[in-house]
Amino acid sequence: MTVPTPDAPYGYDQHGRPYSDKSKIVAGVLQILLGGFGVGRFYVGNVGMGVAQLLTCGGLGVWALIDGILFLTSSDRTDKDGRILRG
Repeated sequence: MTVPTPDAPYGYDQHGRPYSDKSKIVAGVLQILLGGFGVGRFYVGNVGMGVAQLLTCGGLGVWALIDGILFLTSSDRTDKDGRILRG
C-alpha cells in the first residue's frame, strides 16, 4: 500500500487502484445475512442491484448467498465510485 493522498485517503492497492472507505468483509456479511433485502449492495452504493435483490428476495436467497461469498473472496469488487473494497 502506498501513501494516502486526497484522491485516495485509504491508499492504493498493489495495482495502483484506490481503496474504498467500504469494507468487503462488512459487505459480504451483510449480503449473506440480509441479502434478500439487498443490504450488501446498498452498503457499497449499488442501488440498482440492491433494488433488484429487494424485489426478487435476493433471487430467493441463492443470488444473495453467492453474491455474499463473492464479496468475501473476490479481490476486485468495487464501490459506486469504482474504488476497490478494503479487506
